[in-house]
Amino acid sequence: MKFNPERYRIADESMKPFIDADEIWDCINNAKPSKERVRDIIAKSLDKQRLNLAEVGTLCAASSPDLIEEIKEGARLLKQRIYGNRIVLFAPLYIGNHCINNCEYCGFRASNSEQVRTTLSDEDLVQQVEALEDNGQKRLILVYGEHPKYYTPEFIAHTTRMVYGVKKGHGEIRRVNINAAPLDIEGFRTVKEAGIGTYQIFQETYHPGAYARYHSAGIKRDYNWRLTALDRAQEAGIDDVGIGALIGLYDWRFEVLGLVRHTNHLEACYNVGPHTISFPRIKDASGLSISQEHFVSDDDMVRLVAILRLAVPYTGMILTAREPAHVRQQVMQFGVSQIDGGTKLEIGAYAEKESEQQDLNREQFKINDDRTLSEVIDDLVTNGYLPSFCTACYRLGRTGEHFMEFSVPGFIKRYCTPNAVLTLTEYLEDYAKPEIKEKGYKLIDKTLSEISDAAEVADIRQRIQRIQQGERDLYF
Repeated sequence: MKFNPERYRIADESMKPFIDADEIWDCINNAKPSKERVRDIIAKSLDKQRLNLAEVGTLCAASSPDLIEEIKEGARLLKQRIYGNRIVLFAPLYIGNHCINNCEYCGFRASNSEQVRTTLSDEDLVQQVEALEDNGQKRLILVYGEHPKYYTPEFIAHTTRMVYGVKKGHGEIRRVNINAAPLDIEGFRTVKEAGIGTYQIFQETYHPGAYARYHSAGIKRDYNWRLTALDRAQEAGIDDVGIGALIGLYDWRFEVLGLVRHTNHLEACYNVGPHTISFPRIKDASGLSISQEHFVSDDDMVRLVAILRLAVPYTGMILTAREPAHVRQQVMQFGVSQIDGGTKLEIGAYAEKESEQQDLNREQFKINDDRTLSEVIDDLVTNGYLPSFCTACYRLGRTGEHFMEFSVPGFIKRYCTPNAVLTLTEYLEDYAKPEIKEKGYKLIDKTLSEISDAAEVADIRQRIQRIQQGERDLYF
């Protein structure tokens, strides 16, 4: 059957674009970031209230070093109060890199003749998942190029079911998230039936003019179709969605307000915002040739993360291995709650022997944190972070509005910390080196000592013992 992209572009008059570029710039340009105003906004966020566009614009406009430090300190306090020391871990798995779009910043773009095009077969996919399970991974995000080979909900659903079906030893993937092209409502329903976790679609840049410049060809050139994609996902019953912007395509302040506007739109229309926000920063890619006018420094990267954390207190924030280890270590304290570990972007690389150098002609962009999952966990534990592979909320139906009922009052910590401890225990028993295992159990003891409910601690310790005796997949 001939591929027909218009199948996925059915007009829906109920879904209108909601980004007003003039409104966003007004919020930035008309802001008056006095010390008193900035401190009032930080206090509102620390009271766990969502910030509006004007307030976020004020934080973005605050440029004095002392106010930037106050913003960062506010974000650090807020992150600790809501998320504690937990860091959720996952790995990306690229299914294929064929693409009919021509995004100027992407190594997969159709005009890049140097890219080595590959699609994982079912057998290849099983080998990749087994290799990931051998390292202890429990959460994956499957990534697809936009191409007829993948641009069908049936293919996404098939690969999702394949991943869930791979079991090796104690290894299993308990949550499969998706990063793929926008679909129509029926397409999203098909994907939902496969049991996916979060469906993630990045707008790349929220500025319509900049978007048009970077996306001159392919299905992706339609700004509005992409912008309203997660509305269609919600209408299809996928209440767990992720948004993102590629930092460096346009002014970072505009992108921060665009992400907040998107969050507020989803909350207003569906009573639940995005489960996660991502803000990957442009890095090297095969044949990359775009202006560096809007590239951001490490300092501004930390600053925008802190502002986003204050703006959206309860939304998960993801920082990928595009960033070097020292940047990831810094920004985790100011807002990031999820990172990838042991990442390989070359198609099929997880099941290959270690190579000495990344091949940009086999991947979408260059990663700058190429540590193994074991090394990432060692670093987290050493610095007092609690690695988590938890998937309990998803499997118990604590998503969407139901998740917000738990998370907004702060009750989610009742589940997240214990479940992080239990999934870390599994990792320590099944995959950890002896020195990491010793440090991990010391961190678990410290974590349990900070829980005031003696009955809860006893329950957690009893489950730890059951895991040590061979049981798996225990959660609250």
